[in-house]
Amino acid sequence: MPGRDPGGFIVTALIGIVGAVIGGFLGNMIFGIGGVSGVDIRSILIAVVGALLLLWIYRMATRRSAV
Repeated sequence: MPGRDPGGFIVTALIGIVGAVIGGFLGNMIFGIGGVSGVDIRSILIAVVGALLLLWIYRMATRRSAV
């Protein structure tokens, strides 16, 4: 995700990993896809979307107001 993150490299990487795991878990529970039976494009996309979503939520939660 482009741009500066408030937590630095390590925090951003950890949030991305957790987001990927959560994305896979939710993809499996809601849509029945994303199980760990191998690596394919669908599981990679689900992990990336989960990571981006969690990073976006983190940025919105830690964003300082410009006022």
